Amino acid sequence: MKNKVKFGLSNVHVAKIIVAEDGSISYDKPFAIPGAVNLSLDAEGEKTPFRADNIEYYSSYANNGYSGDLEIADIPEKFRIDILGEKKDKNGALIESSDVEIAPFALMYQIEGDKCGRRCVYYNTTVSRPSSEASTIEESKEPKTDTLSINTGARSTDKKVRAILERTEENARLYDNFYNSVYEEDATITEEQGV
Repeated sequence: MKNKVKFGLSNVHVAKIIVAEDGSISYDKPFAIPGAVNLSLDAEGEKTPFRADNIEYYSSYANNGYSGDLEIADIPEKFRIDILGEKKDKNGALIESSDVEIAPFALMYQIEGDKCGRRCVYYNTTVSRPSSEASTIEESKEPKTDTLSINTGARSTDKKVRAILERTEENARLYDNFYNSVYEEDATITEEQGV
């Protein structure tokens, strides 16, 4: 039961990367980014051709991850605090400071298909500060969106870039609990994760 086409974007989640003193990587619990509008990622990497016998004898492409944009309805407060490093003061104002480093994270999301859903995770994602836009209301209220410029790359510990899990009868429980933690290769689900 394989998909012929894919469409839709939903269930965008992020999980902040935690780097231990020994360099090992773990993740905070994923949290939702509601209001996903569009995700556009282009593969990054240069072609390296090798010429011999007067032809292109061999070529390879470097896998430098992906770059592009994530468009969402409105950046949630938790993302601004946990990832962008903004601070919430006693009055509820979010304060942006120039000396804060933006945290890397795992990016997770779902796309639909004609047969079944597909869930994806990019293991090492970075984002730039979003631009701000506002305009006056005209004849109709057209919502403005926030766009985040993102880059994904290989995880430093094992060079993993991404995983795509398509729902099957065999992996249904794991698929259904995909957003409880960041998916790892050959994962199995524990009783705690399945709650």
